[in-house]
This record gives sequence, structure tokens and C-alpha cells, in this order.
Amino acid sequence: MAAQFKLNVITPEKVFFDGETSQLIVRTTEGDIGILAHHTSLVADLPSGPLKIKQEDGTYRTAALSSGLLKVGGNKVSIIANAVEWADEIDLEWAKRSEAEAREKLNSLKDSHELDIAELKLRRALNRISIHSAYNK
Repeated sequence: MAAQFKLNVITPEKVFFDGETSQLIVRTTEGDIGILAHHTSLVADLPSGPLKIKQEDGTYRTAALSSGLLKVGGNKVSIIANAVEWADEIDLEWAKRSEAEAREKLNSLKDSHELDIAELKLRRALNRISIHSAYNK
């Protein structure tokens, strides 16, 4: 059995994952990285993207992560994210409506702060749609 490490993934609303795993794959601003037990210390920004957690049977469970921060050290990984949801729990119709609303706002807004918020919402919606389509088979 592969060496395990502690993984804790939290959002402002909930503890998304609190357990052991032997591998984690996550997208950072520098690209996708894999983390195994006893990984060197690391802190990284996380944009919207996939979060893959290796399960005991060797398969990966994938979630859509909506930006956050990763901290690795002491054989423990912590992720603080704005939002995270499992690919098989994503409401695809709701994500598509969110995408359409964000695109509509982007086309009508002029204030830079509101544009930034609309762009973030669009990226989150597109990430959710992509993760649902790619990993919910």
C-alpha cells in the first residue's frame, strides 16, 4: 500500500474533505502538480480547475475547485478554497445558467470591479461544466 498523508479541504461553508490519501493532483497557477506522501513544503495559489483525490481502490475522485490556496508540509496538505464540489454532484443545468448570466453581465457592465466579479463567476461556471463533462461518466 502506498504511503498516505492527511488531506483537509475546506471552504467558507463546509469541510469538503478530511481524510487520508496517497496522491493528490491539483492545478496551480504554474500548472498541474501531483502530491505524494512526504512531499516537500509548498504554498501555491490555486485557480479554478480540477482537484483529483486518489481513493483506496486506486481510482481518482474528481472535484471542481473554484480558486484557493494550497499548503503542503509535515506530511499534511491543506486546501482553502472558495468552493469545491464533486464532479458527480454538479448540477449541469444550473452551471450552464450561471455561465449564461455571467456572459450577459460581461457584455453589459462597464465598472471594472463588477467586470472582475462577472469574469470570476464565468470562470467558475466554465470550470464546473468542464469538470462535470470530463469526469462524470
